[in-house]
Amino acid sequence: MLEQKTIDIIKSTVPVLEQHGEAITKTFYELMFKKHPELLNIFNHANQKQGRQQKALASTVYAAAKYIDQLDAIIPVVTQIAHKHRSLGIKPEHYPIVGEHLLLAIKEVLQDAATEEIIDAWAKAYGVIADTFISVEKGMYEAAENQLGGWKDFKNFKVEKIVQESECIKSFYFKPADGGKVSNYIPGQYISLKLTNIPGQHFTHIRQYSLSTSPNSEYYRISVKREDEINTKPAGIVSTFLHNELKIGDFVEISAPAGDFVLEESNDKSILLLSGGVGITPMLSMLNHLEDKNKQTVFVHAAINGHVHAFLDEVKQIDLNNNAISSFICYEKPTALDREEKRFDKEGFITADWLKTIVSDKDSIVYMCGPVVFMQAMFETLLQAGFKRENIRYEFFGPAMELKEPEHA
Repeated sequence: MLEQKTIDIIKSTVPVLEQHGEAITKTFYELMFKKHPELLNIFNHANQKQGRQQKALASTVYAAAKYIDQLDAIIPVVTQIAHKHRSLGIKPEHYPIVGEHLLLAIKEVLQDAATEEIIDAWAKAYGVIADTFISVEKGMYEAAENQLGGWKDFKNFKVEKIVQESECIKSFYFKPADGGKVSNYIPGQYISLKLTNIPGQHFTHIRQYSLSTSPNSEYYRISVKREDEINTKPAGIVSTFLHNELKIGDFVEISAPAGDFVLEESNDKSILLLSGGVGITPMLSMLNHLEDKNKQTVFVHAAINGHVHAFLDEVKQIDLNNNAISSFICYEKPTALDREEKRFDKEGFITADWLKTIVSDKDSIVYMCGPVVFMQAMFETLLQAGFKRENIRYEFFGPAMELKEPEHA
């Protein structure tokens, strides 16, 4: 437990963290990687370059300071991050390293304003916060290892099948190299792939990919979009390797399924699955699982056109097999063939008025995934259409973010 004086000091730094949080976390990562370059084997380099990891950490530090006297309030954030930490292999011995460099970064950015009293208070607070993460993650590691077919850290899997789903998306099927069963998962969860053999890359690369089919005991399936070079944005190192180099019979290391963006089966409300682009992957896992359930479900997917749209036939077949499920497709720029084969239900963008015509129950639980711009637009559209904020669940690919409430809401 923290003394009241320490709590008061931490709370007094909240305005400073709001203003300088990202500068502190940017400096933190620079200092830590300089002294501990081996940690670059764990962290996502692309998220570092894009600044998303720095923003996510700044948000977490800010929340921790704001609620330092009631840490239960940020348990959902802790749980979400802990899932990612467990899937990456973050261990208790990493936390002192993080704490040391976080304090150094606070000193460097705030300079004289970072008094000895403030640094001492943050050292104590960090200890409490770190213990919370370590405790939560310990339970997750044990749960992953002890379940049927489970394991700790990473395990070797063999590539059994590769399927080209669209011009830019491939599915990869993995089975345990030891011939055993795979551990169970909840629709919406992801696995981490650890790749140590990418040509020209000095560091190990770990990436998290949503499982794209319903749980089973035989294999895992992920579906990966190839991230090509666009303007100043470089091509994705891992996605390019998976698409161009990974072959049937190859081996990869995989962590046990993780993640808290999951289908809430105990909830009896109807469901809206809303996705854009490769954000279809966790939605497809949920939809596959719902195929033999009698739960009112509307599946809505947005893509540029049929060239890049994956799983159209799979979704339509599930729609046909279950009267409680309806699917709708929106193409921004349909091709002539898309029009000829009537592959889509709406042209342009998903709008509030259109949603109102295809989803009768505005009290539905909404699960949403896709590019950041898509999700922000859909968040505003859902609220405009009358869906309840508390019923909207969403998942970002990469570090967690917060969708902004529209000003008129």
